[in-house]
Amino acid sequence: MKKSSLLLVLIITLISCNSNSQKALKRYQIKSGIVEYKSTITGNALGSTMSGAGTETIYFKDWGAIELKDERSTQNTTIKILGTEKNETEETHIVNKLDNGEWYTVNFDRKEITAQRSIPMDMITAFHPDADAGDVGRDMIKGLEGKMIGEEDYKGYKCEIWEAMGVKQWVYKHFTLKIESTVMGITTSKEATSIQFDIPVPDKYFELPDFPIVKTESFFNNEDFNEDMDMETDMESINEDMTKLSKLSFEEWKTMALADKNDEEMQNMSEAELREMYNMIQKMIKMRNGE
Repeated sequence: MKKSSLLLVLIITLISCNSNSQKALKRYQIKSGIVEYKSTITGNALGSTMSGAGTETIYFKDWGAIELKDERSTQNTTIKILGTEKNETEETHIVNKLDNGEWYTVNFDRKEITAQRSIPMDMITAFHPDADAGDVGRDMIKGLEGKMIGEEDYKGYKCEIWEAMGVKQWVYKHFTLKIESTVMGITTSKEATSIQFDIPVPDKYFELPDFPIVKTESFFNNEDFNEDMDMETDMESINEDMTKLSKLSFEEWKTMALADKNDEEMQNMSEAELREMYNMIQKMIKMRNGE
């Protein structure tokens, strides 16, 4: 077989029986919107002092099935080494777009766009067909021993406040309006400064730069897999792979999943998203084994 990743084999096998029934994913309980944020970062870690600020704009429609994020930030880091100080300034411009499960990442340095299927969205659509992404997100937070700690009005919107692993989120109809976190001495915050919901959002806001698009192989593209597999031999191999996966701890699986440094979406996943994927995979194995 050309594709040897245990994770790849498992997901291809299990998705193949569900792909025809996939439907558009409802990510928010809001049809469309334009939301602008400001962000800050401050703190000290490992002998370094950090400070920075940024802005982000999110455009979305079709209940979040189509969304573009445009983020710009500047971060200053002061490092003290043997009595001397070294100052570094990093400017970042990130543009990501989700279009009905297709994930686009703009690389302004290389002037190219990477395109691949969004693994979290496809997995939610395939294995939670009757739920929206927000409901799955709540379950994910609860799985991390998170909980809703209250409700609060934020700029006229009644938000639920969820807390997990040192992160607080103010959420309105599954859409996050504010985030605060303090982890290892670093405090970050992101707050919506302008909120427009349920408005027409012109197509021009979802346009990407005129860069070449580089398609990367998706876990859910099983065309080559179906063409190349010898059913008797490969099904035996698949069963062995799934047995190995079922015995992996989360940390062991995460090390394997992050081994491919070219998989930008996987590399950019949060700890919570990685853990949710791991939990999904374990559930998928049990489903296939009839447990």
